[in-house]
Amino acid sequence: MNIGFTKMHGLGNDFVVIDNMNGRIKLSTEQIVFLCDRHKGIGGDAVILVESSSTADCFMNYINNDGTSAEMCGNGVRCVAKFFKEEILPKKNSQTSFKIDTRAGIKNIELLDDGTFSVNMGKPIFSSIDFPDKSLELEGFLYHFVSIGNPHAVAFVEDLDTYDLLTLGPKIENNYNFPNKINNHLAEKINNKEYKMRVFERACGITLASGTAASAVYATARKHQNAEKEITIQMPGGKLCMSENAEGDIIMRGPAESVYGGMIEVR
Repeated sequence: MNIGFTKMHGLGNDFVVIDNMNGRIKLSTEQIVFLCDRHKGIGGDAVILVESSSTADCFMNYINNDGTSAEMCGNGVRCVAKFFKEEILPKKNSQTSFKIDTRAGIKNIELLDDGTFSVNMGKPIFSSIDFPDKSLELEGFLYHFVSIGNPHAVAFVEDLDTYDLLTLGPKIENNYNFPNKINNHLAEKINNKEYKMRVFERACGITLASGTAASAVYATARKHQNAEKEITIQMPGGKLCMSENAEGDIIMRGPAESVYGGMIEVR
């Protein structure tokens, strides 16, 4: 079958985005792997099927490049809002507020005047069946745990770029303390308003950026490092602006970009 797609990214965290509002497209694990293959397919960290929802503008069906589903993706949900506005809504529409349903619940998103998207990521959760209730020392690092709809482990370090995350990441992801595996990240405090971090995503490996990972660093930095209410987080793919509203919800602001579109034959 031939499938129309748009290649999109948020700070280099890239996706194959497909309009499936009619629900007709069913992809196998092998087809997902093919679409995400950077040599034989389109290439991406994930496939996102944009589907209908009875409670929101659309549903983000997010599938990692190994064929497993994920609960939430902060960069992906910004891309879905942009895709919905530009590819699904009538042309020249004036809609700037979106409700995107995800496996982690509905996310409210605003298109801002500068072209970036602001996402209410919800409240961080520090107690979950996916990780221990207390910080743990693993592989020589002190990890803090938080759920942003999906589970994250964060360790604060000095000299961030000196560590081999490619080797460390799978060890933490597959540690017995995490029954459903875990996203894990290293972060370095520059000052109370600025951090930098590197991302290791469950089922994907190292990525250039992650919105939920940045939210996890923000939440743990606020809890354990006295970080300011508004901070900037620098990732290899670029920066996200993080803040907190009066209700304690994490607010993430960043870009979403369309790269190109086309048709691909999927067997």
